[in-house]
Order: sequence, then structure tokens, then C-alpha cells
Amino acid sequence: MRILLTNDDGYFSKGITMLDEMLSEIGEVTIVAPENNYSGASSSLTLKNPLRIRKYKDNGFYVNGTPADCVFMALTRILKNPPDILISGINHGANLGDDVLYSGTVGAAMGGRFHPFPSIAISITNLKPDHLSTAVEVLREIIDKKLDELPNSSSILNVNVPDIPIDEIQGYSLTRLGRRELPENDRINTDAYGNEIHWVGPPPEPVLGDEGTDFDAISKNKVSITPLKTDFTDFKSMEALKDWL
Repeated sequence: MRILLTNDDGYFSKGITMLDEMLSEIGEVTIVAPENNYSGASSSLTLKNPLRIRKYKDNGFYVNGTPADCVFMALTRILKNPPDILISGINHGANLGDDVLYSGTVGAAMGGRFHPFPSIAISITNLKPDHLSTAVEVLREIIDKKLDELPNSSSILNVNVPDIPIDEIQGYSLTRLGRRELPENDRINTDAYGNEIHWVGPPPEPVLGDEGTDFDAISKNKVSITPLKTDFTDFKSMEALKDWL
């Protein structure tokens, strides 16, 4: 099996290193990841600056661009044959609910949308995780047992794993995206010259209490698996807007 492995935390991330070790037992892994951390880059591409591909080990390359750049370079410049699966992660920090709109991890996985192979984005729910091995084992189980049943390019799987020991995981949940609260707007500071500076800051708290959401699953120490469509068209609204037009 040919595996394309990427992320948004950078090629030096412990999450991608541990996945490489595990996936190398399963198939032929090629890493193509950003040179630097590109968290929050979504599916953005670098259009006005040149991209450079650097090889840092036998099966590993880094690119001075976004996660989506890396997947594009992998599929059009680096790989001689298309992969059988695209895996993005392990991201340090959750990608739940509204996060998927900004996530470079999810954006990289969506880079495989034109190709007939499955794509998985996998994240662990802590920026400084203590149990990365749990996410590694979750992905191993998905590939070992369900590889033939994974969706093709019409959707990707967004997998989020609680940062707890593997024997404390309470199972798996097929989930829908939850929502976050409105972010605070009072994070205003000044620089050394008295000018206002602003920080986007960490994501706001989730709206809890909605059964079946990814947030709900994580709160119950379950692995959340959310299928995401790459076609954003709201077909229900199209019907409703026919008369309006």
C-alpha cells in the first residue's frame, strides 16, 4: 500500500513522526509536510511566491508552503504513482465543529478530493498531548479493519481522539460537526509604542448538550469520526431560492 502522509504542524512534529513509524509497518510511506507550522491555513495555496521542495530523509520531503501546497506538490511533482490513501496528522490539538473551516490538517486531507483514494484527517485533543500513541493505535485499527470500506474522494474522515490512555477510550462515535460559542472580542493589547495589537487567541468554548456532535463524543471519552463533504453546495437552499430568483 502506498501512503501519502502530511500535516499542518510541520515535518518535525512528533505526531507525524510517530505515524510514519507505525504506517511503515503497513505500507510504503512518503511524507510531504510543511517546513513550518501552518496551523489555521485551511486549504490555502501559495500563489505569489515560489515553492521549494527539500528532501530531509529517504521517504521525507518538506515544502516552504501550506499543507495544501504539500499535497499538491506530492501529487503533481514528487510521487511517481498516486497513493492508495492520504493521511493528514496527527494534529496536536482538536479539529472539532467550526475548526474544520480553518484547519490546515483538514485542508491537507481535502487536497485529495480530485483523486479516487480515501483521505483521513486525524487529531488529538491537546496542544501538548501526553498520549499520542492512543491516536496512533486508533488509526492503525481503522486501517487494519476498515480500509476497504473507507469513503473515496467524495468525502474525507475527520477523526478526533481524546488525549487519554488507549484503555480509557470508551469506543467510537459517528458524529456530526458541533458548534462553538461566539468568540470574545475584548482581547486588545498595546505594543511598546502604544499602538493597539490584536490576537485571534484560542478557539472559544463548544456549545455542549447537543447529542451526536463531535464535541459530545469527545466529552464522553469517545473517538469522534465525522465524514466531511468537499462539495459545499447547500442543495436544500437551492430549492428554497428557486422562487426568490
